[in-house]
Amino acid sequence: MKHRKMKVTVEQDICASSGNCVMHAPEVFDQRDEDGVVVLLTARPPAEHAEGSRKAAAACPAMAIHIEE
Repeated sequence: MKHRKMKVTVEQDICASSGNCVMHAPEVFDQRDEDGVVVLLTARPPAEHAEGSRKAAAACPAMAIHIEE
């Protein structure tokens, strides 16, 4: 059975700039300095960052993070 890597996407236009994503997965997410909007650092995080990415999506108040597995 081949494991598919997850794919992460973000919707910057609905981001609430809460920073929850960065708290859960700083290797995958960052925030713009000027307004705090989410910045996706890697759309296909390695397996060791998968759980943090899932937690970041679950913690996003604007539901701006989407995970495909």
